[in-house]
Amino acid sequence: MSQIDDRKTLVLTGASRGIGHAAVKRFSREGWRVITCSRQPFAVDCPWPAGPEDHIQLDLSDQEGVGIAIGEIRHRLDANGGRLDALVNNAAISPKLEGGKRMNSIDTPMHVWRDVFQVNFFAPIMLARGLFKELATAKGSIVNVTSIVGSRVHPFAGTAYATSKAALAALTREMAADFGPHGIRVNAIAPGEIETSILSPGTDKFIEQIPLRRLGQTSEVAETIYFLCSGQSSYVTGAEIHINGGQHV
Repeated sequence: MSQIDDRKTLVLTGASRGIGHAAVKRFSREGWRVITCSRQPFAVDCPWPAGPEDHIQLDLSDQEGVGIAIGEIRHRLDANGGRLDALVNNAAISPKLEGGKRMNSIDTPMHVWRDVFQVNFFAPIMLARGLFKELATAKGSIVNVTSIVGSRVHPFAGTAYATSKAALAALTREMAADFGPHGIRVNAIAPGEIETSILSPGTDKFIEQIPLRRLGQTSEVAETIYFLCSGQSSYVTGAEIHINGGQHV
């Protein structure tokens, strides 16, 4: 009989860069087992232990692929006694027009709307439902990554992306009500302008509008994600935490 792995376990989507990458490092530092899912194959320079064997290459825009991935994740969780302590829905897509221009509500093709909502909105609830038993067993935590653009028109973020994030914020409240009686907490984080390798040109102009007068760091976002998955937030559910240096005020 194989020995049960008693480490806490995180499943995180969109792990290959930015906020996801920082979150993996943060949880790994605390000794968690991290199962990552992203469109990219595992990168050899990724910093967490057991990375290659706990990485699942997955295109969240493919509904059938999401279902297959859920089966694969559940199989891997058998080593943890069928427990999942945290699910972080971080993956998202934000298509742009040529030259990086935003896609507005008049010109965005309908197939783009469908792809964006599949990745940014439907995949999180599909994963949460598919892994419900494992989350309930561990009295786990779900963190949905929304965005400041879910509550305001943004010069860079397209309409489909913004509305998918607004929908995900509403879904977080609904999930908190539905999953709570089973001991599962569901919260969201809404990052603002975070310094990553994919910043849109002109982001630096936002700094004067941000009370803290600087961009956020991915490590700061990762700290909040970790807080929401830890015992320190044991009575927090249905919340959306702004991580934007006060830009929302």
